[in-house]
Amino acid sequence: MAMHPLIKLLPRHHRRIAAGRPWIYSNEIQMTSEAKALQPGTLAGIVSDAGEWLGQAMFNPHALICGRVITRERDVAIDDHFLAARLKNALHLRKRLFDEPYYRLVNAEADGLPGVIVDRYGSAISLQLNTAGAECLKDDLLQVIENVVAPSTIVLRNDSAARRLEGLETYCDVAKGSADQPVQLSEDGTIFFADLLNGQKTGWFYDQRINRKFLASLASGAQVLDCYGHSGGFAVQALVRGAGGAVVVDTSASALALASMAAEHNDVADRVRIHKADVFTDLVSRVGANERYEIVVADPPSFVRSKKALKVGARAYRKLARLAATLVSPGGLLFLASCSHNVGTELFTEQVFRGLTDARRSGRLLLASGAAPDHPIHPALPESAYLKAMTIQLD
Repeated sequence: MAMHPLIKLLPRHHRRIAAGRPWIYSNEIQMTSEAKALQPGTLAGIVSDAGEWLGQAMFNPHALICGRVITRERDVAIDDHFLAARLKNALHLRKRLFDEPYYRLVNAEADGLPGVIVDRYGSAISLQLNTAGAECLKDDLLQVIENVVAPSTIVLRNDSAARRLEGLETYCDVAKGSADQPVQLSEDGTIFFADLLNGQKTGWFYDQRINRKFLASLASGAQVLDCYGHSGGFAVQALVRGAGGAVVVDTSASALALASMAAEHNDVADRVRIHKADVFTDLVSRVGANERYEIVVADPPSFVRSKKALKVGARAYRKLARLAATLVSPGGLLFLASCSHNVGTELFTEQVFRGLTDARRSGRLLLASGAAPDHPIHPALPESAYLKAMTIQLD
C-alpha cells in the first residue's frame, strides 16, 4: 500500500486517541507547514509525539475536527475491499435488526465509516458525505454500494451544515436512477413517504422508530397533537394503532403533503388534520383556546446548532415543555425530544422538568430513550448519542 503522510500529535495529546476516540482536534496536533499543505480528506498516519502509531485518519487541515480515525491498523489499504467489508458488516447488523429493508444502513463512525451516512428505502439509497475524507471516497463508495446493495436509485444528499464546516460545497444530486417522486417505506406495518431529493436531512427520521412505536402502542382512542410533525411519523402510526384523531403541525408544506399521502395510504385520512404553522405560535393559540389532548408530541429540529446557542436553546426546550404540557389532559402523555448533540441528557431533562413546573404539572417519566438501534453509538464518541427523548405521564 502507498505510504501516507504522518501527522504527529502534541505532547500528552495521544491518550484519548489511544483510548479509542476517533476524533482529533486541530489544537491536538503539530500543525506543521507540511500538515497545513495537505489536501482536505488526505489519508494520513497518526502518531504520538514519541512516534507511537495510533491509526490512519482522514485529515483536513482546515477543519476543527481535523482528523477522523478510520482504522487503527498501519498496513490496511482504505480501498474498495476495505469499504465493502465495512458496508457488509453494517448490512449484516441491519438484517438482524429488521425484517424489511428500511433503515439507516451506515451511521458514520459507529459503523467504521467516518462522515458517511447511508439510509436505505428498499431499492433506493440516500447517501450523505459529511467530511472531506468521505467526499474523497465518493466514487469508491458509490461502486461499493452498487456491488453490495444493488439499488435502483442512489441520491446524494450532500447539503448538510457539517459539509460547510469542512469547507465543502453543498449540493443534492441523483447518482443513479430517478428521484422525481417520493419513495415509499414501511415502519412497523405503517406506510410512509419520503422525498429523498428535497426532504429534510436524508429524507426520513429513522432514529425515532422505537419512540413512534412506543407511543403508538399507547394511542388507542387518544386524541394526538403532533408538533413538528413533518411527514406524519408519530401521528399516522398512532392513528393506525387506533388513535381517535390527530393534528399534525409543521411549517413545511412539502413535509405535510407527505403526511397527507401517508394518511390516505393507511386509510386514516378521515381522522387527521394537517396544519401549517409555526409550532410555538400554534401552541400559544391552542393553550389560549383551552384545548386538551391525550398525547402531545414535540420533536423539534435542533435548537442548539453550536455551543454559542446553548443558553437560548435551553430556554426554548423549557418553553416548549411548558406549552406542550399545558395541552396534555390529566393522565395523558407528553413526548419531548432533542436532537441537539450540544445539549446533554442532564441539561435537557432539567429544562423539560422546569417547563413542567412552569405549567404547574406533575407526573412520572415512563421512558427515557434515544435513537433506534440502526443508529448505533460509537462507545468512545458520546457526541454520537445525540438523540434524547422522554415520554412522561402527567397528572
